[in-house]
Amino acid sequence: MTTSNVVVLDNGGGLIKAGIGGERDPSAVIPNCMGKPPSSKKWLMGDQLHSQSDLTSVSLRRPFDRGYLLNPDLQRDIWSHLFSNLLRISPSQSSLLLVEPLFNLPSIQRSIDELVFEDLGFRSLFVADSPSLVHLYEASHCPYGLLAKSQCSLVVDCGFSFTHAAPVFQNFTINYAVKRLDLGGKALTNYLKELVSYRAVNVMDETFIMDDVKEKLCFVSLDVPRDLQIARRPGKDNLFRCTYVLPDGITYMKGFVKDPNEAGRYRTLDGGAPPPSTVTKEDMDQHEVTEKPEDRRRIDLTKNEFNLTNERFLVPEMIFRPADLGMNQAGLAECIIRAVNSCHPDLHPVLYQSIILTGGSTLFPQFAQRLEMELRPLVPDDYQVKITTQEE
Repeated sequence: MTTSNVVVLDNGGGLIKAGIGGERDPSAVIPNCMGKPPSSKKWLMGDQLHSQSDLTSVSLRRPFDRGYLLNPDLQRDIWSHLFSNLLRISPSQSSLLLVEPLFNLPSIQRSIDELVFEDLGFRSLFVADSPSLVHLYEASHCPYGLLAKSQCSLVVDCGFSFTHAAPVFQNFTINYAVKRLDLGGKALTNYLKELVSYRAVNVMDETFIMDDVKEKLCFVSLDVPRDLQIARRPGKDNLFRCTYVLPDGITYMKGFVKDPNEAGRYRTLDGGAPPPSTVTKEDMDQHEVTEKPEDRRRIDLTKNEFNLTNERFLVPEMIFRPADLGMNQAGLAECIIRAVNSCHPDLHPVLYQSIILTGGSTLFPQFAQRLEMELRPLVPDDYQVKITTQEE
């Protein structure tokens, strides 16, 4: 069988990545959902939604809930559209390589088998998990590196519904050592929605817009107490303040960052250097006395925009400190330590040296540096910590 007959489908809870075996990049990356804009009478597929001019208050239906496929009928409709309209392949002439979540339930596996063979009519099916494929991809990129020689790595996958720390040995995921955080991109977007709705304008129904805000403006803080202090400063001395303009349906059909240069000012802080500031501590104290909380919260509702300050780093902070939000979960660094400690001691030094980050929520700026900062005190001194990031 030629690779052109193999369809590769990474069926995530947030995005579907699909393509033909042998090609470097996926042919289609679409939201794994159907949506109905207020202006439309019918439900649209994920890729059709992005071609819509107005995405405000879109009602969404997703086949996945909390990481599990709970609506196979909806998934079948999305896959049928994907294979016939976007990939233009005939399932009866093709085989399917499907990426499924770790610890998928047997009942869900059976419903997927029915979908693939009975509803869609594929010739054959191979089911893989994400960590082993990520490991193979990285090993093939550096055939002489430690990862390829040892055939061992620790894959940290921050997806839409979950975050997994999964050790891989000889190209197989070590299931008994996998540790999971019930936190992913969806929870981060929901937290950002709550913060903005409480402080500025109600955006609880604006999933697509808030996803865009999160991807363009959020970053991981390397020093949270320092950054919280900076976020309280007035005017130009607040390096985190930036403005996002919402679509109004007349002038702007899509939301955008008002001043991209302003949004990137926080990068001057790296290395822990104090930011350039004209404000002394006395001025800060004076300002805190004179500015009343109600003034700070006063929003001009005639403008279709809102400001972000500390929300930009408090949202990704959830991954490292879920307990701060009342979640009974360990942070990502502790999750990785527990995963490594579940493996044979001989593997520990190699695993710490072969950490691979994958998944959309690892793409926040400064994510890898912060994770290394958190891990270093927890890892024995004679072990090296090396984190590899994916291109996208």
